[in-house]
Amino acid sequence: MIQNTDGDAAIRIAELHKSFGSQTVLNRVNLQVAPGETLVVLGRSGTGKSVLLRLLIGLLRPDSGSIRVLGQEITGLSEDPLNEVRKKVGFVFQYAALYDSLTVAENVEFPLKYHTRMTARQRRESAIEILSRVGMDNAAAKMPTEISGGMKKRVGLARALALEPDIMLYDEPTAGLDPITSGEIDELILKLQKEQKMSSIVVTHQMRSAGAISDRVALLNLGNIVFEGTFEELKKSDDEFVSRFVQKK
Repeated sequence: MIQNTDGDAAIRIAELHKSFGSQTVLNRVNLQVAPGETLVVLGRSGTGKSVLLRLLIGLLRPDSGSIRVLGQEITGLSEDPLNEVRKKVGFVFQYAALYDSLTVAENVEFPLKYHTRMTARQRRESAIEILSRVGMDNAAAKMPTEISGGMKKRVGLARALALEPDIMLYDEPTAGLDPITSGEIDELILKLQKEQKMSSIVVTHQMRSAGAISDRVALLNLGNIVFEGTFEELKKSDDEFVSRFVQKK
């Protein structure tokens, strides 16, 4: 059981630095996310948005700085305690990353099989219930190759919800989708956020999504946070780069 000792923050990032060779991807980044809050991270391609998410679940290690998740410093954790933290964090990959050899229901059952003591019947019942929350219970027996891109996103979201996380991380959840399907995914994120009271970080480059789902927005440029505030404040910013970014989008 993870106790959050950072009562005012679900995620707290301090002076976070990450480079690959001579390229600095994140330069002393400071961010925090309150319980139940949705922070949208915007930025051009290659500005470190996805790297930030991977650092938050320990898939990458920072060069320096602090990452506290639910009150626990994760930067120096070994694999076993890190896995305990990961169980409380759902990750929705950009292209869903479903297992093609498993059915839709089996994909959702996968984390339950390896991280709980549920029976096979309990896992199946739980998977169907979660799939119903994202509107995909009718596709439980289908293979990932038999469903659309938007449906795959929903299944990926269902799988991320399986362990009832306190935090959700979304990597470009509407990438590659048409505007109508993108809007449906945004509505689903908002619905689940309201129901689950989760803290979320959503990485996207789509301004419409940012406006629809964010409590706050952070804008990354060349490894630095150049703006942090509400979406309305972002649109009104007189910073040259921020204004250019908003207008281009």
